[in-house]
Amino acid sequence: MDSDRVSADGDDREDVLASVAVPARFAMVFERHVVGVHRYLARRVGATDADDLTGETFAVAFRSRARYDPEQAAVRAWLFGIATNLLLHHHRGESRRLAAESRVGRLAEPELAVDRLVERIDDAARLEEALECIGPELRDALFLVAAADLSYEETAVALGIPVGTVRSRLWRARQLLRAALDTTAVPRSCTPLDPVAER
Repeated sequence: MDSDRVSADGDDREDVLASVAVPARFAMVFERHVVGVHRYLARRVGATDADDLTGETFAVAFRSRARYDPEQAAVRAWLFGIATNLLLHHHRGESRRLAAESRVGRLAEPELAVDRLVERIDDAARLEEALECIGPELRDALFLVAAADLSYEETAVALGIPVGTVRSRLWRARQLLRAALDTTAVPRSCTPLDPVAER
C-alpha cells in the first residue's frame, strides 16, 4: 500500500469516527470516495442505477457510522463492502448492461490475462454469457479487484472472506473466463455456478 493511500486511510478513519459527534465530517469521506464507488457500481449496473446505489451506499454508511470499527476494515473496503451487498439485492440484470458497455474490455484483473482475452472478443454476447457463467461470488471478487481497483486484502474485507479465498476466486474466475471466452471452443450452455468450491 502506498503512502498516499495510508494517509487517506488515516484521514478516512478520523472523519468517520468524528462524524458520529459532528455529522458534517462525513462529507469529507463522501467527497474522497464517491467517484470510485460510483464508477464501480456503474460498471456493474449502468450509470442510472449506479446513481441510486451510490446514494444508498453512502446513506447506509452514514447511518451505520457509529458501528464502524477501524480495526476491522479500512473505510474504502468498508464502503465497497456496503456497495457489493447492495448489488446482491439489486434485481436488474447486469448482463444487459455489460453487453452494451463498450468499455468492458478495460476490465482487467491483476495479471491482465482476462484483459487480453476480452480485447480479442468481438461478440459482446459471448462476454455477457461468460460473466454470467462464473456466478456471483467469482464475479464480485473479479469486479472489486478489476473495476474498483481494490487490493486483495481490501476485497477480502469488503466480501467478508479470507484473502486466500479472494485469490482462489480470482484464479477460478480466470480459468472459467478463459474457457468461456475461447473462440475456438464449441459454444455451450451454462448455468451460473452455485456457491463456489474453493481451491
